[in-house]
Amino acid sequence: MARWTPGARERLQQAALDLFATHGYDKVTVAEIAEAAGVTERTFFRHFDVKREVLFIGQDEFAGAFLTPIGDLPDEQTDPGTIVLAALAGACDFFPDDRRPFSRARDAIIDAEPALQERELLKLAGLTDSLTRAMSVRGIDPQRARLAAETATVAFRTTFATWIADGENRSFRAVLDSVLADLTVLADGMAAHPPIS
Repeated sequence: MARWTPGARERLQQAALDLFATHGYDKVTVAEIAEAAGVTERTFFRHFDVKREVLFIGQDEFAGAFLTPIGDLPDEQTDPGTIVLAALAGACDFFPDDRRPFSRARDAIIDAEPALQERELLKLAGLTDSLTRAMSVRGIDPQRARLAAETATVAFRTTFATWIADGENRSFRAVLDSVLADLTVLADGMAAHPPIS
């Protein structure tokens, strides 16, 4: 069997997705994933700590897609809306069209397993916390920073869910633009009403 072959991580991920889709996440073993990818179990564990990490590897890269553009903004930029838009624009680059088939397959597997759903929610909660901190260090009011971060996460989740939907063929950026337009309409409608007292 091949050992430490270039592209092993990607082959392991694809093999795992195929096996999970066919047999169910719980019924697939690491040995089966490694065999299907043409590598040893040792090679599997060089790339992934545990089986579920096949679906969740790359958390740092995922968060960085949002956080790096914020770090690139001038230090004096403290408008939460501008910061949210920069973060979401970074996410667009993380989800090119050729990533959509993998994202669809991954999402279907996660949707079928409550434990994986919980792990996915924790990932998104971590993103929200990171975005909140990134805004707070710029001196943005904590409540406003948290609201902006939550808004960015909701906009991302809504965009992602639409982008991977059956029959959807717009780019991630085009879907995001549509989501942000809806969010603007919602905010404008709320602003037109008196505060709740």
